[in-house]
Amino acid sequence: MPMFNNYDIVEMPLSVKRNRTTVENFLATNGLRLDDMDYYAAVVDRESYKMLAGGGFKDDIIKCIAVDDSLRGTGMSQQLISHLLSQMSAQGHNNVKVFTKPGNADIFESLGFKTLGKSSKALLLENGMTGLSSYINYLKSLRRNGMNGIIVMNANPFTLGHQYLVEEAAKQVDNLYVIVVAEDKSLFTSEERLAMVKAGCAHLDNVTVCHGSSYIISAATFPSYFIKQASDAANAQIELDLDITARHIAPALGATVRFVGTEPGDELTHSYNEAMKSTLPQYGIKVVELPRLEMERRPVSASVVRKMLNNGNLWEAKDLVPGTTLPYLVAWLATNALKQELDLTPKPGLVDTHDNGAHSDMDYDIMSKSINTLRSFFTKLAVISYSKTLPETSLLISMGIEAEKDMLNATNGVNTHRGALFSMGLAVVAACHTLAKVEIDGFFDCWSNSVATIASLMPGSSKSHGVNIKEKYNVTGALDFARSGYSVLINDWLKYYVNNQADEAVKHKTLLLIMSMLDDTNVIHRVGFDRAQKMKEDSLHLLENFSIEGLEQMNRLFIEQNISPGGAADMIALTFFLFPFIIQ
Repeated sequence: MPMFNNYDIVEMPLSVKRNRTTVENFLATNGLRLDDMDYYAAVVDRESYKMLAGGGFKDDIIKCIAVDDSLRGTGMSQQLISHLLSQMSAQGHNNVKVFTKPGNADIFESLGFKTLGKSSKALLLENGMTGLSSYINYLKSLRRNGMNGIIVMNANPFTLGHQYLVEEAAKQVDNLYVIVVAEDKSLFTSEERLAMVKAGCAHLDNVTVCHGSSYIISAATFPSYFIKQASDAANAQIELDLDITARHIAPALGATVRFVGTEPGDELTHSYNEAMKSTLPQYGIKVVELPRLEMERRPVSASVVRKMLNNGNLWEAKDLVPGTTLPYLVAWLATNALKQELDLTPKPGLVDTHDNGAHSDMDYDIMSKSINTLRSFFTKLAVISYSKTLPETSLLISMGIEAEKDMLNATNGVNTHRGALFSMGLAVVAACHTLAKVEIDGFFDCWSNSVATIASLMPGSSKSHGVNIKEKYNVTGALDFARSGYSVLINDWLKYYVNNQADEAVKHKTLLLIMSMLDDTNVIHRVGFDRAQKMKEDSLHLLENFSIEGLEQMNRLFIEQNISPGGAADMIALTFFLFPFIIQ
């Protein structure tokens, strides 16, 4: 533990309520508020344990540095920051940034930090051999001669509004550079958003799509953007972000114009646009504000698309995005469906937010990690399947094998979603293929036929428990069920789910309906055919006499008897996935 005269530097785990309160109160007396942290350290008096200084970091950013007046000028700040740098180095952060007040510049500069950007109330400094210089060199490599302009967008997701803005801006310059925000604090990942923008701008020869960085609209330069907080702090961050753009980003691209869309609904983005108009011209950068694309007298907005997705209205969302974005929406729906299944609580014998069900090798965190890992698989499937022709079966199989490896690596070998990988993978491929072929009215017939076609081309396994059970008990296995086009799911389970949306227990009841009808090979493998049949009868009885208490009692029994209806879990997830394709 580092020592300095009569003081110690100690870690203050913020998960401990007493520590958090102490830190919050100390920062408040110094005009700061506690931000999200990976690590926080405090300088405390060795005898009284009174907190006299503190600071922490999130990822590669040092934040919330404060020192009591009694320790200023003693060198304690440098000691504290050196301690934080040591901790960050141990976590692999060798290029460190700090967001701080201008009055702290000397402290950080004495430790080798350089100022990247400044405003009246904030500074961004950085140490390390790489960082901003590397990003500037990347931008310089993209620079072309002529009149150059830039757009910075989050594209969460990329909409027809974004596409319209790019198209209109591209008409006014020789070269347009679209920088996609890199921060992963959005519904869609930075990788997904970058790919969406590239696909949606591919038809424009003078447009170059650039990946973003932590030097433009990020947790370092503009953290308020991601919580939409309009405040004095946000104004300082706006100044800082624009200072870095004007002095580093735009010159690297030779940009003399920055394009923005009008912002009637978002106060913070509107403030950012207004600040641009007053700040950037001072650096020789013209700001051009273009009117937003409107449909039915409403601006086309990514926030509206996200709201439609969350409300299960895919068809409405579809009208607001280019076709190149649609596969990413479908992949998100697949991931979200698996999360809905996991979050559904209580569930008999299955992992949920309360317990691990009849599983000793998996829990909520492992299941969540598995779902997050499969997201990129669903995205790749969706993109290659958005076509009027189905992908080659051999390609789908090889992608599935790789996805299973990734899943097992993420879960340390635990088979969390092998069944869902198959069924949801088929569903995603069929959905994107169908969206490329038909409109609303013919969706489900085409989707079901596509699932059946793909499944019919897939070879059966001779090794799985499901195959052995199918042959022994003459029940329908996962592959045969898919070869039917999931007709029971569409005609019974999805129909029930749609027709009972007013019932707050509809998700639980739909799960019970599936459990009462499905010959779940997972259950048969665990406890035998007879007990599996009894489970179906018990599920129907509970559905007809539903209560949460009954579900909890069934869960306790299933845990005791090692029953886990994993097949039913996969099917309720598919039901959730298909629901947004219903005409609302």
